[in-house]
Amino acid sequence: MLIGRHENSIDAKNRVIIPSKFRDELGHKAVLTKGLDDCLILYPMATWRQQEEKLAGLPMSDPSARAFKRFFYANACECEIDKQGRILIPANLKESAKIEKDLITIGMLDRIEIWSKSQYEGDDKGGKLNADDFSSFAEHYQV
Repeated sequence: MLIGRHENSIDAKNRVIIPSKFRDELGHKAVLTKGLDDCLILYPMATWRQQEEKLAGLPMSDPSARAFKRFFYANACECEIDKQGRILIPANLKESAKIEKDLITIGMLDRIEIWSKSQYEGDDKGGKLNADDFSSFAEHYQV
């Protein structure tokens, strides 16, 4: 299970150290792609395969389904995790997530989110909910 928050940074060669706590679940290869909230998502290979199965089931006749598939596949890349526990973030993904230097890396059960620290800590980012929204969400989904 991937849980927790870690602060780290990207180096001059666009490499990010994956927190050691997460590396055992990732193994030596993972898939990196754009997230839906101005972040990047790093999928363990097994989780990516499950995601692919779900996407394969979407109807090709639906323009929204095609656009959704395009969003994930066009921005996805396989990442090798090197001996130092680093992955390389391609320039296009770094730019789309507005990553400059400081990062927040979050375990999200079966995937990892990689955020620009400034984006994550901004008022309207990071999936923040005010107390009323949080309570309403928890009640609606019974969590």
